[in-house]
Amino acid sequence: MVLEKMYFLANFGDLQLDIVGFLAILGEASVLANSQVGSLSNFSYLPRLLPAPQALIKASRAERLEPSTGKVVGTYSLGIRHHLNHVAHILHSGDKLPDYAVRCVQLTKNLEMPPVRASTNGPLTYLSILGCCMSVVLVILSVYYDDGMSLLATISLSFLSTLIAVGSKWTLELPKRKADRKVPPGDVVIYYPQGAFMVIKCDEDVARELYWAPEKCNYMVGVQTYRLIALTGTIMLMFGVIALANTKLILQIAFACAYIILNAAYWVVAALPPKLHWELGSFGVLPETYSGGEENKNFTQALWKAIAISGSTKWARVADIAPHATAWDRWLKKADEVVREYDFRTQKKDENGDLLLPEWDCQKALSEFLALDLAEKVG
Repeated sequence: MVLEKMYFLANFGDLQLDIVGFLAILGEASVLANSQVGSLSNFSYLPRLLPAPQALIKASRAERLEPSTGKVVGTYSLGIRHHLNHVAHILHSGDKLPDYAVRCVQLTKNLEMPPVRASTNGPLTYLSILGCCMSVVLVILSVYYDDGMSLLATISLSFLSTLIAVGSKWTLELPKRKADRKVPPGDVVIYYPQGAFMVIKCDEDVARELYWAPEKCNYMVGVQTYRLIALTGTIMLMFGVIALANTKLILQIAFACAYIILNAAYWVVAALPPKLHWELGSFGVLPETYSGGEENKNFTQALWKAIAISGSTKWARVADIAPHATAWDRWLKKADEVVREYDFRTQKKDENGDLLLPEWDCQKALSEFLALDLAEKVG
């Protein structure tokens, strides 16, 4: 029979796991997904097994937090940023809005709460504790089975994570406005690629911290020290993998199980919302609901609702959000007239408790202006 000719393991001792060292360097994508916020936490100092530690031994470190896609424009200041700062993105998650949706929130700063930092009770903390527990178990097994090479591999690969943490540790300080002069409100409008808008109502201090000032990473060690740490970490990783390949079979199985569990855990955590990894309690987010809801059928309706909520059309033209055409110029002028005539101080609400917006058929008006524009060109 075919099965009789095939080779199968006859004894457990014949099992070879020399390739188990490769498991220690797999999973780069899941480790890198939250590496920056992970190195912000003090739990990163824990000696622990870490999948793909070579992914964190970089030639250079990030100088700023990674921005997100979105155009930010000041409603009153008319300042423009062609990207959205990382912390603001985590706070809003506006990229998850449906196409042409419009959302409005009020942002406030609570000075009694701790500043923005990595969550001490989030998934990344539990990952660090899990990796540390794996290291402790492997040390115990190494001693129990009298496997010196396993002990060396565990110590080398575990303290490698601590060394990486020392080189990557940083602090976040959101810049504050230094001048103490009277300024207009810091309201901003964020325009996302899917045609959605988010109107943020806040003071200038909050706007400066979240939208206008750069989010700089202040590292604990300098560049030259970091390069030395990266070199040492690379040597520790190679030494640990070599030692791992020469451990007893039972310890190789234990290492394989540990890395499989850790890789699965890191992949799960990488799929979680980024907001879970941050403590953002210092910022209060209060949604404002308006008549008609958040969703809109097309860009014209979305733009009009964003204008009506913000109370201005200037930002739409300055940020080049509305098309450059005569019809759209007339449409924006008319929208501005409608907004100016509406008394927002009354705060009128409908039967559902949603704030009412000015009544205007924005689609009909645009169609009329397009037809007028076409007639002028033909004539």
